[in-house]
Amino acid sequence: MSVSVLTFGCRLNAYESAVMRAQAEAGGLSETVIVNTCAVTLEAERQARQAIRRIAREQPQARIVVTGCGAQLDPGAWGRLPGVARVIDNGGKLKPESWGGGSRATADFAGRARAFVPVQQGCDHRCTFCIIPYGRGPSVSRPAGEVVAEIRAMVAAGRKEVVLTGVDLTAYGADLPGRPTLGSLARRVLALVSELPRLRLSSLDPAEMDEDLWRLIGEEERLMPHLHFSLQAGSDMILKRMKRRHTRAQSLDAIRRARALRPGLAIGADLIAGFPTETDALFAGTLALVEEAEIPFLHVFPFSARPGTPAARMPAVPPPLRRERAARLRAAARTHARRYFSSFLGRAVSILVEAEGRGHTAEYVPATLAGGAAPGALLKARVDAADEAGLVATEA
Repeated sequence: MSVSVLTFGCRLNAYESAVMRAQAEAGGLSETVIVNTCAVTLEAERQARQAIRRIAREQPQARIVVTGCGAQLDPGAWGRLPGVARVIDNGGKLKPESWGGGSRATADFAGRARAFVPVQQGCDHRCTFCIIPYGRGPSVSRPAGEVVAEIRAMVAAGRKEVVLTGVDLTAYGADLPGRPTLGSLARRVLALVSELPRLRLSSLDPAEMDEDLWRLIGEEERLMPHLHFSLQAGSDMILKRMKRRHTRAQSLDAIRRARALRPGLAIGADLIAGFPTETDALFAGTLALVEEAEIPFLHVFPFSARPGTPAARMPAVPPPLRRERAARLRAAARTHARRYFSSFLGRAVSILVEAEGRGHTAEYVPATLAGGAAPGALLKARVDAADEAGLVATEA
C-alpha cells in the first residue's frame, strides 16, 4: 500500500482528496491512509470515525492522517482515535509541506471522465443549522485565470466534463477585484477552453444567481441542462428560522425560469426534513413544493443538530418523525424521477461513460448502455427503456 484516501462529504472534498493524494505521493509517503472528514451531519462524522477504527483494526501498519471539516472542528477528539498519527486542519491540508513535498501537486482524476474544480471556499452566511462556516471560514474565490488554467490542463489530460464547485458557489467573485460573478466565470471558461465538451455547476443558491448566469443557461449548450438548488425547505416560516435568503415563491420562480430558458432541463434540490419547530402543516409546504415543481432529483437530509449552531437550541422534531418525513420526500422525488426519465424514451441523448457501460446524460440522468462502452467515452445513444433508476440506451 502506498497512499489511499477515504473521502466523506461534498464534491469539494472529492477534489481536495485528489490533491492530497497527489501531494502525499509527491512527498514520498507510503503506508498512509488519509481520511477526509465531513461535518455536515453527525452521521457523516460517525461513519468517518467508524472507518478509522476499521482501518486501525484491519491495517495496523497504516499511518492514518485525518483532515477535513470534522477534524477542523474538534482535532483533539479525532487525534485520540486508534491508529491516528496526525490531524491536519483545513488551512494546511492542501499545502505541499504538510505532506513532505516542495511544490503543489495537481488533482489527479486519472481514470475518471468527470473532474471537480473548486472556484470558491468558505461561506459568509450563517444559516442556523450549518456548522460549515466554522470549518471552512469566510468566502474566498479563486481568480478566473487560475480556474481556466486548471480546467485547460484537465481537458488536456482527457477529462470530458468539469464541475465547478464551492461551499457557496453563487457567492463567487464578491471578494475579487471588479466583483466578477459565477456567470461571468462560466462564460470565460467556455470561451477560453473551447475544447471542453461539458461544463456543469454544483449546488446553487436561488437568491444569488446573477443575470449573466441566467443568460448562459438559455444560450450555451455546453453548460449542462441540470441545475441543483439549495432550497432546504418549502415553508417560508421554516426558511426564516433557517436564516435562508430566499422565499418559497423565489424557489418556484427560479425553477420556472430555468425550465422556460431551457426546456427539458433537470432540476435537483437539497431539502432538510424535520427542522426544529417543523409542524405537520409546515412540512406539508415542503412536500407540496416538491410536487408543484415536479423535482426529480432530491438530496434529502433528516435534520442533524450540530452543537454550537442556533438550530441545535430550537425545539426539536423527534428523530423517527424526521426520518418518516425524509422518506416521504424521497418517495415523491421517485415519482417525479420516473415521469421525467420516461420523457426520454425513444430520444437521442448524449452520455458520458464513467464506468463500463454506465454513465450520465447531459441532464445527469443515470444511463446504462445495452452494448457496453469504455469509460471516458462521450457518445450519442437512443433511449430504449426507463424507470425510476434511470435509462437503458443503445449507442447510435
